[in-house]
Amino acid sequence: MLKKERLLKITALVEQQEVVTVNELIKLLGVSDMTIRRDLDELAKSGKLVRLHGGAQRITRIEEHELSRIQKRELHLAEKEAVAKAAAKLIKPNETLYIGAGTTLELIVSYVEDPSTLRVVTNSLPVFEAWQKTPAELILVGGHYRQRSGEFIGSLTVKMLEDLKFSKAFVGVNGVKNESMMAANAEEGQAEALGLNNAKEKIVVMDKYKFNRDDFYRFYSLYNVDLLITNQDLAKDTLEHYERYTKIIQA
Repeated sequence: MLKKERLLKITALVEQQEVVTVNELIKLLGVSDMTIRRDLDELAKSGKLVRLHGGAQRITRIEEHELSRIQKRELHLAEKEAVAKAAAKLIKPNETLYIGAGTTLELIVSYVEDPSTLRVVTNSLPVFEAWQKTPAELILVGGHYRQRSGEFIGSLTVKMLEDLKFSKAFVGVNGVKNESMMAANAEEGQAEALGLNNAKEKIVVMDKYKFNRDDFYRFYSLYNVDLLITNQDLAKDTLEHYERYTKIIQA
């Protein structure tokens, strides 16, 4: 098989499956491990895909249809659990936390050892409901309810958040592209940005599939956050690229 044909097949498979492994490509194309890795590196440099450890991922652009929270909850659950567990380890007694909306953020509560001294502020109904089972002090920020994300947004949300101060803010993203943190909805992004601005420590919580993803609204810069928590098996070149913008912890 000619190299050009091989590269076209790899690109098509990545577009179709979203993520492919080196072993899959070896079996499909009948070439060596080294050849596949060289092909993937070449395609990554030309912007056709995102290189992952042991494979490659499709470059995801703006979604034509935003997934609902229920749909998102079923995606990449193991990766989300690992990130949520690492985030929980950063929480200290007597802190006031802002926790934004997102299916990874909903999982943090499961890994907090002693929530009894914590104050938790959120504009996410699912996050609020998860923390209701704990002895933590809870504040639910109201506003216009957006059912698709389970989040309260809008001018009332902003008015409530702007006078609050937090020890740590944990927020999610729909994607990051270079220094840009992306949201699907402008008002959601504005609430997350305010939570970050009012926190002493600003933390982004995201699985590895959110890298190199665009979405509708750029709400914050990675340059202005203190820490990004993601998965252990992030591709080395992706890790090195994003470490230019902020500190990264891999879980």
